[in-house]
Amino acid sequence: MPSPLSSPRSDLTVTSTYDPVAARVRGFGATVFAEFTALANATGAVNLGQGFPNFSAPDFVKEAARAAIAGDFNQYARSAGHPRLVQALAQVYSAHFGRALDPMTEIVVTVGATEGIFATVQALVDPGDEVILLEPFYDSYPAAVTMAGGVPVYTPLRAPSGSRRAADWTLDIDELVAAITPRTKLLILNTPSNPLGKVFSRAELAKLAEVVCRFNLTVLSDEVYEWMIYPPVEHVRIATLPGMWERTVTLGSAGKTFSVTGWKIGWAIAPRPLAAAILMAHQWIPFAVSTPLQEAVAVALEEAGPRGYFRWLSNMYLAKRDRLLSVLEEVGLAPMTPDGSYFIIVDTRALPVPVAPDVRRDVAVCRWLTQTIGVAAIPPSPFYSEAHQHLTDNLARFTFCKTDEMLAEAARRLQTIKRVQ
Repeated sequence: MPSPLSSPRSDLTVTSTYDPVAARVRGFGATVFAEFTALANATGAVNLGQGFPNFSAPDFVKEAARAAIAGDFNQYARSAGHPRLVQALAQVYSAHFGRALDPMTEIVVTVGATEGIFATVQALVDPGDEVILLEPFYDSYPAAVTMAGGVPVYTPLRAPSGSRRAADWTLDIDELVAAITPRTKLLILNTPSNPLGKVFSRAELAKLAEVVCRFNLTVLSDEVYEWMIYPPVEHVRIATLPGMWERTVTLGSAGKTFSVTGWKIGWAIAPRPLAAAILMAHQWIPFAVSTPLQEAVAVALEEAGPRGYFRWLSNMYLAKRDRLLSVLEEVGLAPMTPDGSYFIIVDTRALPVPVAPDVRRDVAVCRWLTQTIGVAAIPPSPFYSEAHQHLTDNLARFTFCKTDEMLAEAARRLQTIKRVQ
């Protein structure tokens, strides 16, 4: 009997080249953070580009992790979240949402907020569905939408010329409405925002909510910088506005809250139907999240209130923000004061940086800052669609989630900008 391999298939066409990579990822390259962190490391620059704290997490948080491992919280956790953690989250957030959250059905713990984004989009977006992204956006949003087969639709925030406050960047509601079609399914909101540091006001969110309800959309609200709010601004959760709880997924992050970005513990808070859908996606992505670190975050949340931790965190970052704002102002980089997060956008048009024809100006400026001045910043163009990247030509993003010693060294190096202006 002849081998099946010896009989050619007449219905099978074999391509001459081996190409195993799926189209959905073929267009992705290295992130801007990878490029500029590598450049900073290679040149010895002070890295005020990538937004991760370079100081120690609070001792009570680290001790909770050590105790969790020693206490044998080392096996698979409940897929939707370690019971102690979801209960702690419900305890903290119920007051902020103005409702008694059900820890077992309205909270899903994820591998950082980034997996929360991915799982939510996978759960809610079908191929061909359109998703509104407000520019500038966190750079994982378009990737999550694209990998779900969705179509990103971009609507930029705009600021008047000469703006010096992140709050001045506003959304044109008419422009937003014009971007909505019968295929629009989801809108992704980021407040406080990365990279702007903008905190959407109650009035702005009310206008946004009216549009969302009118067109029967869902909102994914990325609020990972929620505890970094600077007076007199308040953080308003869009899920608390009339008609919005039923159609909002709110994301949070232990990494941002407790300066443990490597732990990758995040959470999604949503009404039961949305949370159940997210869980269906989540269980096939990581299945579960690190049990000892979930136990540690639960303990940290339980202790944060009595310790006054959230107020301390905001005050600590406020001092760092004001310190870097003062330096940037002094050297002529025209900073835009953020009301939240730990990022500052600056206007770089005063810098006489040569730009090659095939390089965006914001990229050239940030490379120059890293290589010549010795302080790394991030170009904001990757936070925009290609059609709107020209809006970032004269912008750069710095972060201030660094030690006072590192900020002092950055300040010393930034002084050299005065010599080239």
